[in-house]
Amino acid sequence: MTIYFNLIQPAAGFERDAARERAVGPYEDHQWLWRFFPAPVGTRRDFLYRRLNVEAAPRFYCLSKRVPEDLSRVWRIETREYNPKLRTGDRLRFDLRANPVITQGGEGKKRRHDVVMQAKRKLLGQRGLVKWEQWVDGDKPTQYELIRTSCVPWLITRARQLGFSVIEDDLAIDAYSQHRGKHERIRFSTVDFSGVLTVTEPRAFVENALFTGVGHAKAFGCGLLLVRRVE
Repeated sequence: MTIYFNLIQPAAGFERDAARERAVGPYEDHQWLWRFFPAPVGTRRDFLYRRLNVEAAPRFYCLSKRVPEDLSRVWRIETREYNPKLRTGDRLRFDLRANPVITQGGEGKKRRHDVVMQAKRKLLGQRGLVKWEQWVDGDKPTQYELIRTSCVPWLITRARQLGFSVIEDDLAIDAYSQHRGKHERIRFSTVDFSGVLTVTEPRAFVENALFTGVGHAKAFGCGLLLVRRVE
């Protein structure tokens, strides 16, 4: 199976047009990217993506099973085959936008819970509180502390399952966000991880982490592991 790594970015001279066209959110990005991968109705999504804004213009990194089609003069597409050759012990710098959740419940009633909100609920329950604002004493963790202590273990666990390892002290965490859908209901959350990983099982890492992605909400720009070798 051939996998392609694609960069979709504004064409020279069309940066403003591209910025206006994509000044939206993850739900719209997902639908919009299908234009580059046309397929019959009902076709399952066969690409991962990550959106980054560079100088106010959107840039999309995509991993796909098909070569994207160039359908607009506003966007420029660069495509290459993606066939990483890795060995046990290789170290890579990585960047990941993920949807850290845990799944709870019995058969047929499983639900996904944001790990940060779940940690909040647990701490509140231990103190007999209902709302975060009710916690006023000095041992209340900061938002960053809460995010780090809940999200880092989530990534370490997933890494072990996907053929790589990360060192907790070297992980950077940023941009925790809650994304809302209709009626302002929170639909999913994201957090950005970066740091250095070590490949522990090359085949599992390539097939299950790089090619398949990490975690859930992949349709909304999560899960794509961007890597480069440590120099």
